[in-house]
Amino acid sequence: MIIPPIGGLGVQLPAGAEGVANAGQSSGAVAGGEASGFGGELSEAISSLEKTQDSATSASQALATGTASDPESAVVTVEDAQLAMELAGQLRTKATEAVQNIFSTQV
Repeated sequence: MIIPPIGGLGVQLPAGAEGVANAGQSSGAVAGGEASGFGGELSEAISSLEKTQDSATSASQALATGTASDPESAVVTVEDAQLAMELAGQLRTKATEAVQNIFSTQV
């Protein structure tokens, strides 16, 4: 999944900054059809987080219904998913802070 850049914000880019504005866009794809670059890595990380959450949901349902063959591994799976979600939240917060810091920098 390729996320298109946000346009029309009324931001005037300085001369020579066109390459920086297009840095997240990739011109090609890597093997497997996935996009390369930052956008591709972000998509893969989000997909991995989603798979982790799905497996935790399945494990917790199995634990709740009593069909889990190994309750300890179900608890570990849920804890892993919780830690992954906390990490994703912290990364989002840091990225937001970094963007705000860049936008507040005076040229």
